[in-house]
Order: sequence, then C-alpha cells, then structure tokens
Amino acid sequence: MSSKVEEWTVLSMLEWATDFFKEKDIPDPRHSIEWLLADTLDIKRLDLYLKYDRPLSPQELNTLRPMVKRRAKHEPLQYIIGFTDFMHAKISVDKRVLIPRLETEQLVEILLDNHEEDEPKNVIDLGTGSGCIPIALKMERPQWTVSGIDISEDALELARENAKQNEVTVSFTKADILSSESISDKQPFDIIVSNPPYITPGEEELLEPQVKEYEPHEALFFDKIDHMYGTIIDYAAKNLTKHGALYLELHESYADKIQGLFDDAIWDATIHHDYDKKPRFIVAFLK
Repeated sequence: MSSKVEEWTVLSMLEWATDFFKEKDIPDPRHSIEWLLADTLDIKRLDLYLKYDRPLSPQELNTLRPMVKRRAKHEPLQYIIGFTDFMHAKISVDKRVLIPRLETEQLVEILLDNHEEDEPKNVIDLGTGSGCIPIALKMERPQWTVSGIDISEDALELARENAKQNEVTVSFTKADILSSESISDKQPFDIIVSNPPYITPGEEELLEPQVKEYEPHEALFFDKIDHMYGTIIDYAAKNLTKHGALYLELHESYADKIQGLFDDAIWDATIHHDYDKKPRFIVAFLK
C-alpha cells in the first residue's frame, strides 16, 4: 500500500485497491476490495458506502494488507475470507473444496421448483464437495432426508462443519461416484443430484489463474466425461423410486452429448439453460 497516503479511509482504500487489482488483472477488482474491506471491518459490504470517510486504524490496515497481497496473486476471494453465500446458507470454503458457483445455485432452484414443500423426499448429492447442495436443500425442505457423498475425506470434513454451522442434519459419507456399490445403502432415492467434475484436462489453460492454480483439480477435471455421466445415469436408473428425478450440472459444450446417454425408453431428460442462456443442466425423470 502506498506510503503517500497520509490517512487511509474507506474511500481511499476502495479507490487505491481497485486500481491495484486492475493492474494485476484481477477479475472484478472493485468487488474484491469491497469484500476484503467489509470482512476486515466486520460490516456488510453495502455499509461501506455509508462510511466513506471512516479512517482505517493501523490494526485494520495490518489485517487488510496480507489479504490484499493474497488477492493480488489471484487467490480466490472466497478462500481469503473463508466463506461464500449459497442460497440462504453460509458455506465455509478453503483449498479442500471447489467454490460453489451461481450456476449450482440455479440447479438447486430448479430442483426446489419441481418438488413441493409438503412432499417428503430422500435425496442424495453425488460429489458433494463443500456440502452446499444438500445443506441448501435441507434448509429449504427440513422434512426431507438429505445426504451427500464425496471421494475426498478432507472435503467431507468441511461439509460436516458447514452442516453444523448452518444447523441442519445432513449425512455425509465417503464414496466414489464411479463405484456405485460404494455409494449408499439407503436406497431408493426420490431425487439424485450431482455437479461432478466436467472440465477436460485440455481445457485447463482456458481457465482463470484463480481457478486453475488454487481450486482442487479433482473437483474440476475429468478426462472421460461420458463415462462420468454414464455411470451416474446408470446408478440413478437402478436406485431411484418410480418417477424419481435426476438433476445434473454439466459443461455447456457437452449438453447434447450427455442428453444422448439417457435411454429414451426409461427417461424423460430435458436440457435447461443457465442465466447466461447456456445449456448447463439436465433434469431427467424416470418414466
């Protein structure tokens, strides 16, 4: 931080750090410093605009300075502050898990729109990561039985912490979505949902540094996309109740290919688009 500034205020920090992050090619530079500064001051981001003239104490600057340095190296904002919002849940995140995306929130919204609140359901999330999907579902549908599986014990540890801090009961167990016999003995399920790794290794260089250099690769990349989704679809066909539903998030470039993996004789599978009008989800019901 520049030594030319005699006294740092909220406004001068916002302006300086925004320019600094722009120089470092940090995505959403203004948004980044707003979050870091609000976290440092323990206030809501919008409240910053009511405190433009508020001076920053030496202690606050000492707290903020290393956070700004980490963000300037493209470390994800959510890892620096330690959490992200997902639906109505506060989800802790670190390098053990993928940072929940807006698209995944939309997947949950689509699911909730399709199933009434007074319908008890047994739901499992395959590849749960931070646990954001089942936690959000349990918060919105307390009467549902919700569980999640993941191959990473580190991720499951954080998912359990997230369930506890959001005061919901969700069962998390270690299992491999590519090994169906290891998933669960609590079948059948009314709903299966999954946001599996769907980026091919060849696409790594297309990703922003904050993604490819920091987020867990096992949650991002898989080289045989059709095998991943085919295994999930086969598992769902065998373990869903009659007229049960499968909800999948997927790569926009493979939507038609993944839809083609469904057997039309037993599935009614429909592609849904995200807010950017990209084919991002498949919702499939057993006939």
